[in-house]
Amino acid sequence: MHLINNKIIRNQVIPISVSIVVCAILIVILYIELLTINSLSAENISLQLSWPAVLVGMTIYLKTSVDFAILIGRMMSKNKGLKARLGIEVGTALGNALGTMAVLLVWVFVKQVNWLLALMVFIASLVLLRLAQDSLEDIIRNGGDKAYDKIAKKLDRGLKFINQIFDPVLSKIIPSQALKIRTVTGFGALIALSFTVPFILGLDDFAGYVPLFNVVNVFGFAVGVFIGHMILNIFLFAAPSKTIAIVKNPAISLAGSIVFVGLAIWGLHEAYKLLLH
Repeated sequence: MHLINNKIIRNQVIPISVSIVVCAILIVILYIELLTINSLSAENISLQLSWPAVLVGMTIYLKTSVDFAILIGRMMSKNKGLKARLGIEVGTALGNALGTMAVLLVWVFVKQVNWLLALMVFIASLVLLRLAQDSLEDIIRNGGDKAYDKIAKKLDRGLKFINQIFDPVLSKIIPSQALKIRTVTGFGALIALSFTVPFILGLDDFAGYVPLFNVVNVFGFAVGVFIGHMILNIFLFAAPSKTIAIVKNPAISLAGSIVFVGLAIWGLHEAYKLLLH
């Protein structure tokens, strides 16, 4: 019984507690950011926490977080153990939150932001295409089911062609190694690996929420996004072995790649619409 209790504390209580503490710290940092914005600009962003806005932010995040779920699952499959879990939790939470805070700064201080928001969404779409190719290469490398392997190779050829076109642009902004989901050693390296892509996807997701800022409490909405990410982390790590088995399944990997491509195409379309306004 003592061993079971120790295992529960190590595998569940500690990581869940870390997720909650990190989320709370990020909310405090967000509050300080908004307080600073109010003192430096003509904006008067309400610092009252609207719980309906928190619920809206959390719901929208969880309904659109398929890219984060797939990404975190793939990171887990490459990096196992408590240290890896904590590094991924902290890194992805930081990336998502700082991406959100960056968009808030842009929204407040650069009023004609459509071109900048479009650029954020465009870069995030390129990252999603790179992640899709990475997922397909995992299927090809691991072999297994020939039908999935054949489809993956065909899609991989097409994505390689597209990614090679945009690589000169993307590589100037983000080193290709930073986008590669891989096994790393060292807690700092784990946080760095887990930070980069969620930061960019956080920019992308929150840029899409900007139209809501005129009708919803911004502070509450952002807090809801942070809490949504925390909940996603907790659920994905509640049963790590099952999550890893799911993302390593070739059918799920293939579906994940297709989702990434679909999100990238949607993002490019949204960037185009932003530029038209």
